[in-house]
Amino acid sequence: MAEQHNHQPPDRSRRQFLKYSGAAISGAVIGGVIGGAIAGGFKKKAPAPAPTPTTPGGQAAAVADYNQATMYFTQSQLQITQAAVERIFPKDDLGPGAAELGVAYYIDHQLASPWGINGREYRTGPYVKGEATQGDYQSIHRTEVFNLGLIAIQDASMKKYNNKFPDLADDQKDAILTLLEKGDIEVINGITGTSFFNLLRTLTLEGVYADPLYGGNKNMQGWKMRKYPGNQMSYTNIMEKAEFVTMEPMSLRDHIAH
Repeated sequence: MAEQHNHQPPDRSRRQFLKYSGAAISGAVIGGVIGGAIAGGFKKKAPAPAPTPTTPGGQAAAVADYNQATMYFTQSQLQITQAAVERIFPKDDLGPGAAELGVAYYIDHQLASPWGINGREYRTGPYVKGEATQGDYQSIHRTEVFNLGLIAIQDASMKKYNNKFPDLADDQKDAILTLLEKGDIEVINGITGTSFFNLLRTLTLEGVYADPLYGGNKNMQGWKMRKYPGNQMSYTNIMEKAEFVTMEPMSLRDHIAH
């Protein structure tokens, strides 16, 4: 009778209890995870804002901008470029000028890139003068054009005012840049001052309005002056509004997950 009792099938009610109670526990755990995820929206808690550095006097300390360092220019070239771009895009009542916006660093970073050595362009001769509508096809790199252009500005400044270009008064700087724009200052054979001035002016405007990740448009102040929204992910919440909507601009950096 005892052997027969050992071969009897397990009590089904006990097995079912274990089966269903285990499923219930698992369901409770999974349900808790999913429920918490739904309630929290799979969102991470926003990190606490970093404290603002202050001086011993309690004033906000200036934060170092490590993007403002030269990769191509010498210090002398940087100073000439800063002085020139500030006269092309000067500070006024509407906002900062090119120097404060970091335009010289933008130009420096571009010259240090493959763009500076015309790295993605057809570079095989013959080099012949094209039509006026075709633009320049130069046998030398943009870095060399810039080197020679800055030397030409400095030489013209010394010849006309016996002083270095960064040390001139604003009207004297304007006079030198005007000579450059008119082509009265020659950079090198085949490249007039006009060509270099146009290149310098184009780069100045790019540095004012390009995304700050390239080194200019510091703190998006160039965009703020134009009320330009920068790199927004969507406009669906305002696209049906008839009035102009001013938005806080966003850089590409603002879309990096932290």
